[in-house]
Amino acid sequence: ITDEPEDHLHPKGEDHQLDRCKGIEFDAITPDEKGNTFFFKGDHLWKGFTGPAELSGGTFKELDEHSHLDHVDAAFRMHHGDDPNTHDHIFFFLDDKVFSYKNYTLENGYPVDIQQEFPGIPNHLDAAVECPKGECVTDSVLFFKGNEVYHFDIKTKLTKKKVWSHLPNCTSTFRWLEHYYCFHGHNFTRFHPISGEVTGVYPKDARNYFMRCGEGFGHGAGTRKLQCSDIKLNAITTDSKGRAYAFQGSVYMRLDTHREGNHPFLISRQWKEISGAVDAVFSYGDNMYIIQGGQVYIYKSEAHYTLIEGYPKPLKEELGIDGPVDAAFLCANQHIIHIIQGQKMYDIDLMASPRAIKKEMPIPFPKIDAGLCDADGVKVFIGPEYYDYGSPMLLALGKASPQPHKISPEKFGCEQ
Repeated sequence: ITDEPEDHLHPKGEDHQLDRCKGIEFDAITPDEKGNTFFFKGDHLWKGFTGPAELSGGTFKELDEHSHLDHVDAAFRMHHGDDPNTHDHIFFFLDDKVFSYKNYTLENGYPVDIQQEFPGIPNHLDAAVECPKGECVTDSVLFFKGNEVYHFDIKTKLTKKKVWSHLPNCTSTFRWLEHYYCFHGHNFTRFHPISGEVTGVYPKDARNYFMRCGEGFGHGAGTRKLQCSDIKLNAITTDSKGRAYAFQGSVYMRLDTHREGNHPFLISRQWKEISGAVDAVFSYGDNMYIIQGGQVYIYKSEAHYTLIEGYPKPLKEELGIDGPVDAAFLCANQHIIHIIQGQKMYDIDLMASPRAIKKEMPIPFPKIDAGLCDADGVKVFIGPEYYDYGSPMLLALGKASPQPHKISPEKFGCEQ
């Protein structure tokens, strides 16, 4: 578990001619609309982070029929929220032509000249990657040729050309969980999609992160997907941008990004100042509160979380309660935070100053691990199960526990 994605399955037999664990420079990388990732090299592709190479024409057969495909120059999955006719289509670039696929089937009228579909974009590209609004200024595509980068606005079809001479020549690019990766040789470099800025120590070897290569590669090689029965959450929350997170031990998982798969990451990857397990997390307005021991950290929920100056602060000073706590949750459009310690739930008004406990109620559990309030009500997590209540008040008044639900693979990416 690291600061980049890593698969959690054992490798299957690789194609003897093409073994990506021997160090391959990919021609193109793209996800499909279901979140499967395709890695292309010559006339072969790999589906996902494990498994053998297979002929590209087996999945995208018209590519072969049109061009007797021996390679792909670039590929990306279109993000165009305003146009369902192109949203989630996969575009392939080959020499001076572009192909558009939906459900692995070539769209009528394709291939066409690249400039017909993407005016101002050159032929014989090196790489391409989607950049949704919020990460770029508008829904865009980044095209790469040498050290030239073309920011293409999907709506206006206008192109801005930049030169990023500090970045290696990308033979493929990949957007993964709001981060952008330039692949070169068997290495990759993470970059900012607007400025091209590189922060951190790069390049890194792709075999340690984007594929499973067994002995000698990867961090924690041989780890498997978590069993659902082993899940014991420390915290769970959804922020103001709709990003949902579950925390367990020193790692977290995004729950709302099934199109990119379920992968655990170190908490410090996203919230740099936090190390180790957290006690509770909740979101209020545009801020995320992380409680650890007797301290509270408050982060702005921007594209990448930034700690507000002056934090962490003592929990007693910020919320008027002594730590540690078991769970905390806030219902939508409310300003009462419900904090659980042992068998008691405390209500604190976040609009009051100073903040202090305004109500104390018993709950029907000796100890819970995490709590969440969403559109369906309150969920209380205990080990690999959770209990549903219509509201915080029903939780406090509950004399008998409702039937528990099991944590599911669909939501948590675990294995039954």
